[in-house]
Order: sequence, then structure tokens, then C-alpha cells
Amino acid sequence: MLKGFRDFILRGNVVDLAVAVILGAAFNSIVTSLVGDVLNPLIAATIGKPDFSGVMLHVGGGVIKVGNFLNATVSFLIVASVVYFAIVLPMNTMMACLKKPDAPAEATTKTCSECLSQIPQAARRCAHCAQPVA
Repeated sequence: MLKGFRDFILRGNVVDLAVAVILGAAFNSIVTSLVGDVLNPLIAATIGKPDFSGVMLHVGGGVIKVGNFLNATVSFLIVASVVYFAIVLPMNTMMACLKKPDAPAEATTKTCSECLSQIPQAARRCAHCAQPVA
């Protein structure tokens, strides 16, 4: 029972996932700082205060804080775009450059010289016209 658990834990994809979660948590502070300290002030300098927390709807006796939702949505979109353009796109480009072209697959069929039909590579006679094939 413990051997199976050990094999599961030491499987490559579980270890990769653990490393990804740890690095993601560490990278979170960098992205949060980039959004809060660099991008939001840039947005504020161009279009005004980038804070929607004052937007509220009063329904009956309750308050719906639409502004907080808008702040979270804008923050998510900024973080997603930073992650895509700073990490995903360069990694995909690098992996495409490093990827070796696939070797052409070996043919599994050949063409009969008499009737031009496709037959298996190992065939000695054509299945369609019964002619011997070299």
C-alpha cells in the first residue's frame, strides 16, 4: 500500500504540479506588485483614478458593491494579460524554436504499378488486380 502511494507521489506530473503551485504562489507577489505599483498608476495617469469601489447599487435595505467586482475583474484581466504576454507567449516561441522537426513517417502502403491502387508495404500481390508487385 505504501509502495503504491510512494510511486504516485514520485510520479513526474505530481512533482511538476507541486513545483508549479509553489512557483505560482511566489510569482503572485511579483504580479500583484506589477499591477498595483506599476500598471494601476499608469492607468490612473492616463484616464483618472482606477478605483471603482465607490460604485454601489442600493436595493431595498441592502447594498450591492458592483465596484469591488469591477476592481477584481480589471485586476484579473491585467494579471492574465501580463502572465500571457510575459510568460506564455515567450515560452511558446522558445519551445517552437527548440522543437526539432518530426522525422517523416515511414510509408505503410505502396502503389500497385498496374492498377495504381494502394496496397500494404509487405504485400507481394495486389489485392485489386492480383498482379505480382516487386
